[in-house]
Amino acid sequence: MNYELEKSEGKAKFTFTILPDEWEEEINNVYFKSKNRFTVPGFRKGHAPRKIIENYYGKGVFFDDAINNCIKKSYTKALDEHAEIYPVDEPKVDVEKFDEKEIKFTLEVTLKPEVKLGAYTGIILEKVEYTVKQDEIKSRIERDRKAHTRKIEIKDRPVQDGDKLTIDYSGKVNGKKFDGGTAEKQELVIGSKTFIPGFEEQLIGMNIGETKDISVKFPEEYHAKELAGKDAIFTVKVHSGVVEQVPEETDDFAQEMGPYETFAEYKKDVEKQLKEDAKNRARIADENNIIEAVVANAEFTVPDCMVETELNYELNDLAYRLQASGLKIEDYFKYTGSSVEEFKQERRNDALTSVKTRLVIEALMKELEANGKIEVTDKEIEDRINQFAEGGKMSAEDIKKSGQTEYFKHQIAMDKLTKFLMDNNTFTKPANKSKKAEETKKSEKSESKAKSEEVKEDTLKEEKPKVKRTKKSETK
Repeated sequence: MNYELEKSEGKAKFTFTILPDEWEEEINNVYFKSKNRFTVPGFRKGHAPRKIIENYYGKGVFFDDAINNCIKKSYTKALDEHAEIYPVDEPKVDVEKFDEKEIKFTLEVTLKPEVKLGAYTGIILEKVEYTVKQDEIKSRIERDRKAHTRKIEIKDRPVQDGDKLTIDYSGKVNGKKFDGGTAEKQELVIGSKTFIPGFEEQLIGMNIGETKDISVKFPEEYHAKELAGKDAIFTVKVHSGVVEQVPEETDDFAQEMGPYETFAEYKKDVEKQLKEDAKNRARIADENNIIEAVVANAEFTVPDCMVETELNYELNDLAYRLQASGLKIEDYFKYTGSSVEEFKQERRNDALTSVKTRLVIEALMKELEANGKIEVTDKEIEDRINQFAEGGKMSAEDIKKSGQTEYFKHQIAMDKLTKFLMDNNTFTKPANKSKKAEETKKSEKSESKAKSEEVKEDTLKEEKPKVKRTKKSETK
């Protein structure tokens, strides 16, 4: 097998020539591997000679498998001999010649683009800062309070607005039961307005264990047309009820939340946690922004096939997650009124950004490793695996056997790359926006006043000869 390689912009084209003896050998290989599939009268299955099978099924019976094998072997050999060739899509095959003298075919592939890195040090960006407002602290405390809501069983009083009841009900229209009008052990919060108007209000005052008939009228615009505007009687039994009590902002509540003596201590710690969260979010935003800047400075073109591959990956990931929830992706698109094409169109720009970022990080990693700026030691990998093993179900040995060592190596390298970018670029303190806005406002006010004075002055001089005004800078 001989081949020629031709490179063009973002493409590589291999032209392979298979000689007669090579072709004959491949036909024989296919025959021996597949002869058990053929049935020929007068021969036990798998024992018919090749020529007999070819005469019975046709001379080209082994051609498809043989040509596919030639393509796979030729392509693999060529890639092994050209490590610089990195295809990013399936090859396009074209059989140019097929006769007794030779077989010639071409394989054309799209190559991974060569990234020309731009500046990745000395970049100046405005540092991201998130301030924690009092409303956020209040909201966090409110969530904590609701999370510790107490449910107090109702025993010795009638039902009140806001109670959460467990009821049975059975409804009738004109003395007959109707579909959907009967339920057992149904939960209902009085005042939630989840039942038809008048239903919940008539349960107020009932006692636990009591049964009562209540009269209601279905709304004129009720979704079930056969019930719209009809009078109905529901027989309702109240099985049980609870009242949900949200704890007050007291020292007792604070002590439930942790090692706090007072509510003030707890509130102060909430503020501290929120500030720490804000600091971490700002750090991540800074890291993302510097990577985004490095990507923007790089020069290269992403092939469409790489974007399509990324979109297919996202689509398969969505299908997997939906399947875990018991939903098929076809049904998802049906319910959302969308389609695969719309899904891809909506995410195309994001997919392009993901591919570009991945390619730039890969190129930058390679350059920094070559320059000795990034180095991952065996000890660092060992420590990271042990650290992971401590918090999981797998032992360090099992992690290594599972082939995840490269993943941890890459993780460490990414941490070092990110640190390198953060250390070698400048993040300036964000401008005081309120102060800046005030200065802009003053500036606009001054300009407005100046223009007003100019208009006033021009009006007063209306009767005088007009003379072109010259700025001082123009007279120098």
